[in-house]
Amino acid sequence: MERTSRLGRAGLLVRLAVFVGTLAVGAAPLLPLALITSHHAPQLLPLFAVPLAVLFVAWRIASERAHDQATDPLTGLANRDALLRAARETIARSNSERHLALVLLDLDRFRSLNDTLGHAAGDRLLAQVGTRLRRSVPGDGLVARLSGDEFAVLLPDAGDDPLRAARELVAALAVPVHLDGLQLVLESSAGVAVVPDDATDAESLLARADVAMAHAQRSRSGVERYHPEQDADTPQRLGLLGDLRRALDTRDVHIHYQPKVAFDGHVVGLEALVRWDRAGHGPVSPDEFVGLAESSGLMPKLTDYVLEAAVTQLAAWRAEGMTVQVAVNVSPRDVLRPGFAQSIADRLARHGVPAAALQLEITERLLLEDGQLAADTLEELRGHGVGMSLDDFGTGYSSLVRLRKLPVGELKIDRSFVSRMVADHHDAAVVRCSVQLAHSLGLTVVAEGVEDDETWERLHAMGCDAVQGWLVSAALPADQATAWLRIRNAASPQPVEPTS
Repeated sequence: MERTSRLGRAGLLVRLAVFVGTLAVGAAPLLPLALITSHHAPQLLPLFAVPLAVLFVAWRIASERAHDQATDPLTGLANRDALLRAARETIARSNSERHLALVLLDLDRFRSLNDTLGHAAGDRLLAQVGTRLRRSVPGDGLVARLSGDEFAVLLPDAGDDPLRAARELVAALAVPVHLDGLQLVLESSAGVAVVPDDATDAESLLARADVAMAHAQRSRSGVERYHPEQDADTPQRLGLLGDLRRALDTRDVHIHYQPKVAFDGHVVGLEALVRWDRAGHGPVSPDEFVGLAESSGLMPKLTDYVLEAAVTQLAAWRAEGMTVQVAVNVSPRDVLRPGFAQSIADRLARHGVPAAALQLEITERLLLEDGQLAADTLEELRGHGVGMSLDDFGTGYSSLVRLRKLPVGELKIDRSFVSRMVADHHDAAVVRCSVQLAHSLGLTVVAEGVEDDETWERLHAMGCDAVQGWLVSAALPADQATAWLRIRNAASPQPVEPTS
């Protein structure tokens, strides 16, 4: 009798474990089967252990991946995407009695500290800053690291004086930090924007907090609340941002392609360039709307849009037998997004395009962001076989040591030097030295902004590998670029498949 009672209790525990496990791992469709088995053949319930274990492992992997994609790997804080998502959710459920505030903080003169102490020490310092902010924020607040030395704090209820909360955060960061035997005092600038007074959506909230922070840095006031006079064009900029977001949703942003050619005439590749004709306003300068997208948090969506269009076009050209390479510009914030490299590989695989057919153009500014994360992402991209080019060379702040360590195969000399090299011997010297430097590092060299025959001839004499500019072709819509490639293919041999 006692043994029967124990078996009954054991059977009950098995049933309970199976039912709880089935629900816990999201396998509710298995529940009716588990109930039928429990009633008619309870001895078979342990067989559910294997599929439940597999589902549990898959659930854990998915949970960890989702966590990684929302987390800054250096500090363990939320990243930009997680911050914007949390802000959207909080705005959606907020009421008029609560004041949602976003505090954007930037460490003053951090780059000097980073260069003096070294990047490893700089990373440890940023980790300490993240920990200190997390301890200084109430339990319902969210702390995020956006990039480099820029942090954000989302306060669901900042009260009637959000500036006070921002000043307390600045004061918390000003407490001396001990690092490698040194005592450091960190100064920071903060910008504050509030819903609904200053903005009504997450992207606008971030953009306006950024405006306030920039004003605090310029005025050296430490903390500033957003005011419209800080950014006279704010209403127009917000209208532009809203129209850009809608244009991306309706696919009214277009991609043009500008060829790059070698001096023997064969096509080296094409660069994808984004163009937007704003409804009712006409063409908008890429510098204007791309910069707005980057400062507002819309850049990942714009980059994904351009990548999808470019890879789709690559697949179409390959179907016609045109094995060209297409370059796409990506911002530092794109490269620092968790999972960025794998998303590129997945996109190429989905369209059946080899990785070497895509080239990503990065700028020297990436070297001033999270150096280690950037290097890891670029190495992962190179591992997938994606080509990389260093764009706008000569206009940034990279050192030769950093340049040598970048896994790029191409260097592009900025048009500001190329366009003046005939008239200015200093610019000509910069171009000549850039070509020599790139070749000494095993890189190919592309000169941008070539618009006349004399510039072409001088670049050829300097040993430049390829050129891009109006002398070759303007940036063309996809159908015109296709026709241009067909004519080139008919006039010259098929180019060799690009390599990374």
